[in-house]
Amino acid sequence: MSWTHDTLGQRVRMATGTAAEALAEEVDRLGARRVMVVAGPAETSLAATVTAGLPVALRHDEVVMHVPVEVAERAREAAAAAAVDAIVTVGGGSTTGLGKAVALTTGLPLLAVPTTYAGSEATDVWGLTEGAVKTTGSDLRVLPRTVVYDATLLTGLPRHLSVASGLNALAHCVDSLWAPRADPVNAALAGEGARALAAGLPAVAADPDDLRARELTIQGAYLAAVSFASAGSGLHHKICHVLGGRYDLPHAETHATVLPHVLALNAPQAPAADERLAAAFGSPTGLAGLQRLRAELDAPRALRDHGFREEDIPDAVAAVLPVVPPSNPTPVTTENLTALLRAVWEGADPS
Repeated sequence: MSWTHDTLGQRVRMATGTAAEALAEEVDRLGARRVMVVAGPAETSLAATVTAGLPVALRHDEVVMHVPVEVAERAREAAAAAAVDAIVTVGGGSTTGLGKAVALTTGLPLLAVPTTYAGSEATDVWGLTEGAVKTTGSDLRVLPRTVVYDATLLTGLPRHLSVASGLNALAHCVDSLWAPRADPVNAALAGEGARALAAGLPAVAADPDDLRARELTIQGAYLAAVSFASAGSGLHHKICHVLGGRYDLPHAETHATVLPHVLALNAPQAPAADERLAAAFGSPTGLAGLQRLRAELDAPRALRDHGFREEDIPDAVAAVLPVVPPSNPTPVTTENLTALLRAVWEGADPS
């Protein structure tokens, strides 16, 4: 056995019902006096409540999916003009991503208050899109110093977004089991994350106001993101980054749709990973458990429903092949990748 594991240093607070108080304490710990608050238009009211006790110097609401470079540049310019000394994000993955883009070039400390299960808040991964190409990288400057989770902030998340975002989190678990830096620590985190998500998501879908279910799902999403941050991007995320950046597809729905097809491709050549997922789902196989969960949640099935066109499949295959990780359990070819993306497009049974 030979492996190396890196654990990222981050402070995490579960503060159900007390996000504003917890966030104020964390900003005070940093000694920040001029805070930039990043929150999209849909989160304006929520962000105002959560950040009411902060020394806010700038509120920035230009949040765009996949963080276009020009959007990041405008946010950086606004931060410089306001002479801010810390960044607080309130929102989902796109919001956290924009905060990371500012932190990447400024070195400013970042604090995150998530309102979805995206998991970006627990990683040192940044992503920027330019000319339909999404570029990602890792840098400790973008890792939020503190994450404040509050289950009450997610009760307003529509059911379909809870499902898609939760399955996006589950994709972090699955990919972590065969990503380039997969190791036993990541596998343990991924397995427990999958178990928590499989238990929490159906309860959240059934009752959006069930705070215990929200907390369990948040916990699963956090564990998933921590495992992903250490293990790196596997085939699933490489595919989704190409699809999202190249064709401007919705992030969570893309992950939710692609996931079972990547699992079906890799599981036969990754029996240990499949056994761990099966145990987390309480099912004979990982794919059987995932499909049962997806059926219960009425998860997204076909990527053509979200803007992916059949004629884009060859172009997507050509873009994905060069970035396939060497660690992928099943060799990826033009033929099987084309078949996978066609199945994703039409919503075919992954088995």
